[in-house]
Amino acid sequence: MSRADLDKQPHEVASMFDGVARNYDLTNTVLSFGQDRGWRRATRDALRLKLGQRVLDVGAGTGVSTLELGRSGAFAVGVDLSLGMLRAGRRVRPDVPLLAGDALALPFADGTFDAATISFALRNVVDVDGALAELARVVRPGGRLVVCEFSHPVNGPFRSVYLGYLMRSLPMVARAVASNPEAYVYLAESIRAWPDQAALADRIARAGWSSVAWRNLTGGIVALHRAVKP
Repeated sequence: MSRADLDKQPHEVASMFDGVARNYDLTNTVLSFGQDRGWRRATRDALRLKLGQRVLDVGAGTGVSTLELGRSGAFAVGVDLSLGMLRAGRRVRPDVPLLAGDALALPFADGTFDAATISFALRNVVDVDGALAELARVVRPGGRLVVCEFSHPVNGPFRSVYLGYLMRSLPMVARAVASNPEAYVYLAESIRAWPDQAALADRIARAGWSSVAWRNLTGGIVALHRAVKP
């Protein structure tokens, strides 16, 4: 399987990410012009983690985001559907806790975590509302959620330039650095089809989260949605 379709069947998504695992972190840095590092720091800061708290990183991939969360002093655990991504992560980050798991059936008891995050993975889940509800299940009352995801640039001319890069230039760049360039065609299509900031905030609230707000990063290419479990 070289790429998934927008119906996002879990076995197809997992197979696609298995195929990009080898150069995944490098490819993300190249395609984002190095912005990915700042997005990870912003996610960590938005969670307001404290020493000794427990935070869940869903869609952790190779664990680079989990490692960043751990720099706060919290105990960070990463979960991902792709065994290939997890194997790649364990080779380079053997001290980062990484587990196989499905965002729709997380292998944890209710209220296990003080906070949870899902970065650039929610749009790959076949049931977005179910994943948001499952994240609420494993977070304690008063715990926090941060969703870091590609979104919609707020400036019209910039949005046009960005969409042109996304649909034409990104797949070409991916051919030079990615281990599975076809997967990045899906990436571009899934970003373009994703709901805007306000629509995602509404879905988070309907999944049982409160105090939902968002902040745009890089002009709205990425948005950080924050919420609290009642």
